[in-house]
Amino acid sequence: MWFLCVFYHRLLDFRKPEVEALAELFGEEDESLQWRLPEHHHNDTPFHFVRLSSEEIAQNIAKRSILVKGMYELWGEGTCYEELKDSIETFPDSRKLPFLASDSTFRISVETFGKALTFDEQKERIHSLTYIPFEGKVNLKNPDHNFFLMEMDESEESNGLPPIVQRRIFFGREVGFADRKLLPTFQLKSRTYLGPTAMDAEMAFLMANQAKAASGKLVYDPFVGTGSILVSAARFGAMTMGADIDIRVVRDGRGPDCNVWSNFKQYGLPAPVALLRMDNNVPPWRSGLKEIFDAIICDPPYGVRAGGRKSGGRKILRGTVDPYTVPEDKRSGHIPSTGAYSLVECVHDLLHLAARMLVMKGRLVFFFPVLRDESGSEVKFPEHPCFKLVAVSEQILSSRYSRVLLTMVKVEPYSEEIEEAARLMHLEFRENHLKWLEEGNIHSSVFKPSTDASQIHTESKSFKDPKPKYRGKYV
Repeated sequence: MWFLCVFYHRLLDFRKPEVEALAELFGEEDESLQWRLPEHHHNDTPFHFVRLSSEEIAQNIAKRSILVKGMYELWGEGTCYEELKDSIETFPDSRKLPFLASDSTFRISVETFGKALTFDEQKERIHSLTYIPFEGKVNLKNPDHNFFLMEMDESEESNGLPPIVQRRIFFGREVGFADRKLLPTFQLKSRTYLGPTAMDAEMAFLMANQAKAASGKLVYDPFVGTGSILVSAARFGAMTMGADIDIRVVRDGRGPDCNVWSNFKQYGLPAPVALLRMDNNVPPWRSGLKEIFDAIICDPPYGVRAGGRKSGGRKILRGTVDPYTVPEDKRSGHIPSTGAYSLVECVHDLLHLAARMLVMKGRLVFFFPVLRDESGSEVKFPEHPCFKLVAVSEQILSSRYSRVLLTMVKVEPYSEEIEEAARLMHLEFRENHLKWLEEGNIHSSVFKPSTDASQIHTESKSFKDPKPKYRGKYV
C-alpha cells in the first residue's frame, strides 16, 4: 500500500532513515518498503510517497516518529482542483465509502507548504469538495475520521527549495499523526540535571528511533554524561545502562536531587540497570561476556565542548612513571587521573566494544564530526568487518563543521579473525584520516582565526594574532 508521508521541514537527512528503522521495528520487510517523489518535486520536499505492507505499520510509524507529521491514505492529487476532482472520483468507492457513512463524524483540514491561506480561502477550498459524498456529521474536536487537503506552492520564496514546475494538491485520509506533546515534555530547559554536552531532546529521540529502542531491549551509552540519550530510550520502553569516565557525573551529580537518576525520576521512567565509572579505552568486561546489548547509542567526545579522556594521566601514558595502586584509606574520595583520548582511538575502541557486546542485528548509533570541505571531497567514515553502515545523516552545525549520525547494523559475529581484520582497517584509517582526528578534537579548526584577517595585517610590525573566535554561521 502506498501512503503519503508528510515530514516536518527540518533535519532533512534524518527523515528517511528514521522511518526505515521504525518500519523494520514494527515488522516491515526490507524489500517491501519503497520511496518515490511526487511529480516535479525536489528530494528535500516534505511530501514523499512510501510503500508499506499495512495501514497498522504506517499508523505506528507516524505515532512514534519525531520528523513525520502525518501518514495519509491518498485519495487524489493534481496540479489544480479540477485534476484533484477527477483523481478523487476515480479512487475506488470500496475504499472511500466506509469512511463517509452517516454513522461517523469527520473533519477536513487545510494545510499548505511555502504559502499561507486566509481563513476565507481555506473555507473556499473546503467547500469545493462538495462532490465527495460525505453523509456523516462534522466534528471539529474529536472526529472519527480526519481528512486533509494539502497544497504546495510552486514559489521558492518561502520554502527554501528549488521551484517546482507546477504546484501540487493532495487530498487524503489521515492514517496516523505525530505525538506533538513529546518534545515539549522532554525539552532540556525543564530538565533537572544538565551538562555542557547534554543531547537535545529531539536529536536524542531520533537516535533512539534509529537504534530501534523498544520494550524488552537493553540500550547502552558508554559516554552517558547526564543521561539525555538514555532518557529517550527509556521513554520508548527500553532498559538502559550507561558508563562515563568521570565518576563525579555518574555517582554524585550536583547532589541527591540533581543527578542522572533524578532525570529518570522526573519523567516517571524506570531507572537505569546500572551506571558505571568506566574507561572506554580499557573496558572491564569479562573476556567471555558477549552479545548482551541490543543497541549502543552515544555521542563520543570530539573536542568542541568537551575533549575525550582516558585513564592514566599524562605521566603514566608517556611512561614517565609506572602505574600505581591507590592506598585503601584514600579510595573513597579519589578522582582517577586521565589523559587525552584522540577521537580516532575513541571510535576504534567503540567499534571494538560494539562488535563484542552487541547481539546480531543490533545497532550502533553514534555521531562522527566532519569538517565541511567546499571542494566536495568524499568523507571516509570508520569501518568494521562486523558492521554494515545503513544510514548517514548530517546535521550542519556551522559553516566550518557538521556532525554525521552513523547507524550501523551488526551482520557478522565477533571472532579473533574479525578482531585482527578490524585492527588492520583501523591502522589504514588512522594513516589516512585528517590531522585534527589525531589531535583529538576539532576545536582549532572550528575556532581558528580567519586567514583573510591575518593577511591584511602581515606587513604591520605591531600586528598581534587576533583572539581565536568562532567565525561560523549557524545553519
